[in-house]
Amino acid sequence: MAIKTSFFLYYVPILFILALATRFEAGGIAIYWGQNDNERTLADTYATGNYDFVNITFLSTFGSGRNVMLNLAGNCDPYTPNGCLNVSSNVKSCQSKGIKVMLSIGGGTGASRGERKVTKELCIKIIRY
Repeated sequence: MAIKTSFFLYYVPILFILALATRFEAGGIAIYWGQNDNERTLADTYATGNYDFVNITFLSTFGSGRNVMLNLAGNCDPYTPNGCLNVSSNVKSCQSKGIKVMLSIGGGTGASRGERKVTKELCIKIIRY
């Protein structure tokens, strides 16, 4: 009787967890992209096949009447006429391959200042950017 009880107490929960783990997909590998001067392009990054998620860093300027602005280190220059259009087309390519692309809003240093209150208008402005 003690053997049956210990089996159920110890092995059944482990078998249940293993069954769940095989039933649901585990999370994929993510990468922060956009802040290293020596990193590959976004297209090269997703072409490796190593990543399921790309977090583009950072949308560091927004709100308080300021123009929305990306900070992608040396990957593009938002002050030039075409700005970061090449990044935009690469985002679409990533998404077509099933890679989830997210945008990190704020900044790594905490120096950026955004709106404390997120409004519908601010969201629309960010999306259109």
